[in-house]
Amino acid sequence: MGFQITGDPAADKVLDDSAFALLVGMMLDQQYPMEHAFRGPAKVLDRFGTVEPDAIAAADPEEFAAMASTPPAIHRFPGSMAARLQELARIVEETYGGDASRLWTEAADGKDLLKRVMALPGFGKQKAQIFVALLAKQLDVRPDGWEAVVGDYALEGHRSVADVVDADSLQKVRDFKKAKKAAARAAD
Repeated sequence: MGFQITGDPAADKVLDDSAFALLVGMMLDQQYPMEHAFRGPAKVLDRFGTVEPDAIAAADPEEFAAMASTPPAIHRFPGSMAARLQELARIVEETYGGDASRLWTEAADGKDLLKRVMALPGFGKQKAQIFVALLAKQLDVRPDGWEAVVGDYALEGHRSVADVVDADSLQKVRDFKKAKKAAARAAD
């Protein structure tokens, strides 16, 4: 089936073809619309020529930041995200031999997978839980105990990018997030 997160088949194919691109899209999903965040790896591929961690890690930081800032930028904070992306690439290169999928294929269980993802730059607990849920729901990566570590993100419904499989589900996730924010404001 393949990912259908970005609304752009070519950008979704980049996510399908590269575990690192999928990881980058999730990293960029912060204070930025999710479909735009997950288009970021395709922009890097188009402009930089590759989404391979070794090349990204080795790139000149100023040139890489300039590439990331070229309109349309890879994120609303392109400079800081370019630096974070290069750090992510360095970690994937050094820790996983450049193969981002080793994050999940070598995880002992769900708890270990969550810990591995949380060790990456830009991944707090909630984002790591969402990424583990995304792996489980869309790639059938389900190490023992994954449901327990992701909490409500394991449930059926439309809570996060893990549940986005088409334009309709993307809108349902947006509606869920909007309602959740409104409830939080009302509780204050």
